Amino acid sequence: MIRRFALPVLIALAAACTPDATVLSPSGYSGLELDTPVEMPDLTFTDTEGNPFNLREGTAGKTTLLFFGYTSCPDICPVHLANIAAVLGKMTDEVQREIKVVFVTTDPARDTLPRLRQWVKQFDPNFIGLTGPDSMIVAAERALGVAPAVVDSGRGANYLVQHSSAVIAFTRDGMARVHYPFGTRQRDWGRDLPRLVEQGE
Repeated sequence: MIRRFALPVLIALAAACTPDATVLSPSGYSGLELDTPVEMPDLTFTDTEGNPFNLREGTAGKTTLLFFGYTSCPDICPVHLANIAAVLGKMTDEVQREIKVVFVTTDPARDTLPRLRQWVKQFDPNFIGLTGPDSMIVAAERALGVAPAVVDSGRGANYLVQHSSAVIAFTRDGMARVHYPFGTRQRDWGRDLPRLVEQGE
């Protein structure tokens, strides 16, 4: 598990690697805007309480940030979630209620429900952690146009998992519209999240 005190350092490093001038999409978002929005996959995973969670039904009517990663990730995953959690904590209650953050593990073999629950909830108790069979995870990744995760099996039990670094933003109509890359700054999230909430009604 990533130690809590390491998160600010990781965030600072991520910010340092990002240009000062944010490049905006045609609609003014800080991420890569999709030419053709993609519908949320109709797939049912398992949440950290052991209950079924259907992606489409469980996020219906909410602005959703979906991210594929794993709890042993040394950098990308904790930085993304820490940045999002920090920004959401500064948002109004009204905006916070309209946003769901969903983390789908790409390492179901190691990410047991207790481990996944503890890791995700350390960032924000409202974040949703999901797991499922490898085949379902790959199906979700492909449906959303991101490369399926690949396990680096040459490292033994401490293997790494190569996975998409994009946070996929869905508007309230259930359509994926923007991919946010690793290194997206808190100021960019702070500008974009309220606009995403307003779009897709």
